[in-house]
Amino acid sequence: MRRSSTDESTYRRSPSPPGKEPGFARGGPFFGLHANPGPKAAQARYTSPKGNKYVVFYLDLSFIFLLELKRCSMARGCLQGVKYLMFAFNLLFWLGGCGILGVGIWLAATQGNFATLSSSFPSLSAANLLIVAGTFVMAIGFVGCIGAIKENKCLLLTFFVLLLLVFLLETSLAILFFAYTDKIDRYAQQDLKKGLHLYGTPGNVGLTNAWSIIQTDFRCCGVSSYTDWFEVYNATRVPDSCCLEFSESCGLHAPGTWWKAPCYETVKVWLQENLLAVGVFGLCTALVQILGLTFAMTMYCQVVKADTYCA
Repeated sequence: MRRSSTDESTYRRSPSPPGKEPGFARGGPFFGLHANPGPKAAQARYTSPKGNKYVVFYLDLSFIFLLELKRCSMARGCLQGVKYLMFAFNLLFWLGGCGILGVGIWLAATQGNFATLSSSFPSLSAANLLIVAGTFVMAIGFVGCIGAIKENKCLLLTFFVLLLLVFLLETSLAILFFAYTDKIDRYAQQDLKKGLHLYGTPGNVGLTNAWSIIQTDFRCCGVSSYTDWFEVYNATRVPDSCCLEFSESCGLHAPGTWWKAPCYETVKVWLQENLLAVGVFGLCTALVQILGLTFAMTMYCQVVKADTYCA
């Protein structure tokens, strides 16, 4: 049945306003296309409420706070690790100082001025050297322990400076020793020969014992020759410790019954043969001191960093 023109007109699309295109021609909702927004819609789209700005600002602050908190926690964790490592290191350092001091006191109490060979420096005995070295090591180790456990910047810096001074002093002495070896040899021999005149005299028990032990253990006699003793006794005589077979007054016998090797060269050759052990000992000492310097400066920097970030 055919529709009338009046019925058909009711379904006819009304004309578009001037300058406007139909919905499908201007990008309407067909196939996901949208129409270009008008000025009011654009203004509504780009104008954001003020509350959103504050929310974003607070979120940024929270994020920054979490980052700083994480950084602070990491710095604190590193500080704790370095702290306990340095405390253990300085505790061993302090115990080593106690051992050295104990040996020095034992030598001073039982052996007198043990190994006092120099007449120019009578106080330069093995016992006195060990006592001074042990006391100094104990003091440095104590400062390091307290500085580490208390996280005190002043004590850590004091420990670093003291240990650095000791390290530089040892390095300087080693350089001077190798640079002036010949002069040191001549001076040492002259000083040791002067010390021979104090052998067996009252108040020089340490020097007497030192020479007796050296001549017996190294099987030598005199500084550069066994004839060095002739000037001491003003006779053809040597101490009994120079004898091949020890007996009472054996030093008055014929020279054939005495050790002929000079003690200075014998001890020097022994040191050269054991140069590797001496070098390893010196290297270990230097490494321990460098390790202590590294621990001290690392912990000092960690304390400063923790105070800066976590104040």
